[in-house]
Amino acid sequence: MDAIKKIFLWTYERNTWQWDMLCALILVFIFLTPKSWFTGSERQRTALHQSPVPATVFVGAEVIDNQKDTSGLRSQIRALSGRQNAEVGEVRKVLDKDGRTIGYQVDIR
Repeated sequence: MDAIKKIFLWTYERNTWQWDMLCALILVFIFLTPKSWFTGSERQRTALHQSPVPATVFVGAEVIDNQKDTSGLRSQIRALSGRQNAEVGEVRKVLDKDGRTIGYQVDIR
């Protein structure tokens, strides 16, 4: 009973043969476990986002000249996000505490 208690609670010192045996067993498990035991357990990723607005990008005021210029804004967003099919959604102005425009939050689809 004492040996079972020691195994479960692991009261052995680091420089004992029991410790060395545990390390050897761990290494055997790591290197000899078949890869097939760990494949197929990943969740399937969905190809499309389920929400209509998958991302919001913050763009500084110096990047965008005019908030209403959607074609210029679209080209800037495509360059920043790296998505050539990105479409501009809602554009919200971000103000600092003094009321100056510091940038825009742009929803991209």
